[in-house]
Amino acid sequence: MEFYATCTPGLEFISAREIEGKGLGRVIELREGRGRVIFESEYDMIPSLNCSLRSVERIVLLLARERTSELGGIYRAVKGIDFSFMRPEWSFAVRSNRLGEHDFTSVDIGRVAGQAVIDSYMEARGVRLKVNLDSPDVIVRCDLIKDELLVGIDMTGDEGLHKRNYRVYQHPAPLNPTLASSLIYLSEWSHEHTLLDPFCGSGTILFEAGMIARGTPVCKFRRDFAFLKFFGELPSFEERDVELKLYGVEKFRKHIEGAELIARYVGIYPEFIQGHAERIGEYFDSVDFIVTNPPYGLRIGKKGIIEKIYAGFLRAASSILKERMVVITSETSIFEKHARDNFEKIEKLEVMYGGLRAGVYIVR
Repeated sequence: MEFYATCTPGLEFISAREIEGKGLGRVIELREGRGRVIFESEYDMIPSLNCSLRSVERIVLLLARERTSELGGIYRAVKGIDFSFMRPEWSFAVRSNRLGEHDFTSVDIGRVAGQAVIDSYMEARGVRLKVNLDSPDVIVRCDLIKDELLVGIDMTGDEGLHKRNYRVYQHPAPLNPTLASSLIYLSEWSHEHTLLDPFCGSGTILFEAGMIARGTPVCKFRRDFAFLKFFGELPSFEERDVELKLYGVEKFRKHIEGAELIARYVGIYPEFIQGHAERIGEYFDSVDFIVTNPPYGLRIGKKGIIEKIYAGFLRAASSILKERMVVITSETSIFEKHARDNFEKIEKLEVMYGGLRAGVYIVR
C-alpha cells in the first residue's frame, strides 16, 4: 500500500532515510521543499510507522493521487474512492491543506471533498455518513499542492507526531521534536560520543537524542493515535539500555529546572550547566558533536546582541568541536559570516520552520 509522511520541508531525505533505515517501507518519491515523502509499506505496519518514526509529523494512508487544480476534479477524485471500510456508525471529517495559487480556499476543498465522501458512501452502502468536525472517528486528508492532489486516511490524528507528551515543563519557544530528531540524524551522532546543546532551553534536542539512542517509541507517552480506531492497541517495544553522554548549557535557571523536571519524567538525565554558549570553551575541553537551535532575532530583538552571541559561540565551538556541528537558524547571514571565520567546511540546507525560511548548517 502507498502512504505519505509529512515532515520538515527541506529535510525530506532525512525522513526517507529513517523510513528505509528502520525497515518500515520503501521510498517511492520525495516532494522536496514540500514536506512530503511517498512510500510503500504494509497495512499492518501502520502502528509501527506512527510509533517508530521520530523525524515524521504525520502518516497518511494514500487512497488517491491525481493531477487537478479545480474543485470539480477534487470532487471526482474523492468520490471515486471506496470508503466502504468505514463502519456506518462512524463519523468523519475532512482536513484540507492547499499550497500554491488557486481561485478557491482550503475551506472550499474541505466542503467539496466532504460531500464527495458522503456521496460515495451513500452509493456503496446506502447510508449517509455523519460529519463530526471536532472529534471524528476517521480523518480524511486532502492536500492540494499546486496541481497535485493527495487524498488519504490520517493514521496519526489531529495531533501530529511532534506531540510527544513528555513536556511537563513548557519553554516559551520550544523546538519541534520532529525537527530536533532530524537535526540529530543529520549530525550522525551516536550514543558512544558526547553531544552538546549550548542553547538547550528545556532540552528537547538532548531528550530526543537520548530516545533515539534507546529506541524509545513515540507512543510511550501518548495514547491518542487515529490508527487505534483500526488496530485497537499499541505495538510493544523494548528499549535499549545504553550509556548517554548528553550535555546542555542554558542561560536561565528556570529553564534548567524545567528541563530537569522533564528528565525525571522521561528517565533520561543530561548534565545541565547554567551558563553562556559563548563560554562553552571554559566548561568543556572537547565535545564530539554539537546540535543546537540558537536564538533568532524574533526572540532577542536587537541584531547587535545576536551578532555578539553568534560570534562568541562559534569562536568557542571551534576550540572544542571534534567531529560535527548541526545548527538551525534564520539568522543566516550572521551565522555564515562568523562560521566562515572559525570553520573551513560548512554545508547549508534551506528549510521552512514555523513559517520562516531558515538555514540548517552542517559544520565540520
